[in-house]
Amino acid sequence: MSGDASARVAETLQSGYIGQGPRVEEFESALRKELGIQNLLTVNSGTSALHLALHLLKRPASGEGFHGIWPGLQPGDEVLATPLTCTATNWPVLGNGLELRWVDVDPNNANMSLDDLKQKLSSRTKVILLVHWGGYPVDLDALGRILDEATPHLGFRPMVIEDCAHAWKSTYKNRFIGSHGNLAAFSFQAIKHLTCGDGGLLVTPNTDLFKRGKLLRWYGIDRDDPRGDFRCENDVPEWGFKFHMNDISATIGLSNLEFADRAVEQHRDNAKFYNSVLQNTPGVELLENATDRLSSYWIYTIKVSRREDFRRKLSESGIMVSQVHERNDKHSTVESYRSFLPQLDSIIDKIICIPVGWWVDEIARNHIADTIKSGW
Repeated sequence: MSGDASARVAETLQSGYIGQGPRVEEFESALRKELGIQNLLTVNSGTSALHLALHLLKRPASGEGFHGIWPGLQPGDEVLATPLTCTATNWPVLGNGLELRWVDVDPNNANMSLDDLKQKLSSRTKVILLVHWGGYPVDLDALGRILDEATPHLGFRPMVIEDCAHAWKSTYKNRFIGSHGNLAAFSFQAIKHLTCGDGGLLVTPNTDLFKRGKLLRWYGIDRDDPRGDFRCENDVPEWGFKFHMNDISATIGLSNLEFADRAVEQHRDNAKFYNSVLQNTPGVELLENATDRLSSYWIYTIKVSRREDFRRKLSESGIMVSQVHERNDKHSTVESYRSFLPQLDSIIDKIICIPVGWWVDEIARNHIADTIKSGW
């Protein structure tokens, strides 16, 4: 948290406007400048951003925002998704009346396996919901080639939603994640690189979806209508949600923009150190680090042998480690969607995340690395 956040929040609290107001507009303008993306809108969480993204892919009565051969989402349509993520990624699929189909993971990077995805694409597949695990970007060009090849056979092109919760300022081929023409959802939750306390961001690939999303994040009411009482004088042609960000959260976000850049750089510096000193360590396997993309390293994941022994050794040395997320497909609420995922099975008992955050200084990271290299 930046040092001036408290004073700026106090100023907002005394401003007489703490709902969605001028600070939200200022924050959105700053985000457009930061990311080089025009069609973006803030919401109250990354989960809300994902829910709204899926909802926007349902065809409205007017048909606006839908072009070409995209059919629009219908209840029961299929979403290809990764089970290795926070449940907040996948529960919006269920909340929109859609069906999950799990895609295996790539054991080299913990992202969705594009080989398995290619095999599972079908006429029922309307959306691909991917996660950039730990901030490491999915190979978006390879995904695009798969969809290009599949589109003539499917009769439409499945839409891609990127869960960018881990990926603030991650880049793929020198462009920020979120700027590659897909729907994209970011999280500004308490422990993310950029935090608003809680909040989120939705990026849309065209202006029609942006305009519709802007309405639907606030009940479907047009807050930009020039008439005085927009709550009472407007018709609501399409119902929406209470997903908007407020000025308190936006003020925290504005305060943290520069801090977030410094945080990402420190995460990357710590990751670079681990990449160097932990390579060839017995019992440790590092994840992929391709040269055409740059991770934010929100977390630093490794694969280790005898994980519980590893966890115990580091805990005894005062080092907290974590798996971070449980595989979603094991939860009883999605039991009916369970499937054979051999690559996830092969790594789920090996992956562990070691401290990489901005608070990890040189002394701490040397202690972490030395402890790991001493064996367990």
